[in-house]
Amino acid sequence: MKQHQYHITVQHLCDAKGQPSTYTEKLAFNVGNHDDILAIVERMQQAKLFDKDATAAFALGLKLFGETLLENRQHPLFEQLLPQFGQFMKHLKHTLAQQTTVQEVREE
Repeated sequence: MKQHQYHITVQHLCDAKGQPSTYTEKLAFNVGNHDDILAIVERMQQAKLFDKDATAAFALGLKLFGETLLENRQHPLFEQLLPQFGQFMKHLKHTLAQQTTVQEVREE
């Protein structure tokens, strides 16, 4: 399957108490996804479900998890989750469509 290719980097900035990170290395990896993740993040941010950063984190996490789930759908670990994940994605897409419509009406 053809996929968009991404380089993901995570850098620990500080701990929960606000103390500077003691990690010297970043987590970095390359990953593919059947969707254009950046376009999805932008579309979700336009729907204004959460603030900008929370939306980016949610969308990225969801797309990375979803791709892993789809690529490994036969794995017993995902057996119970797969049907609920499909339902969740349908609900999310419906919610985004409604929010986008509401935003368009407000802008007119």
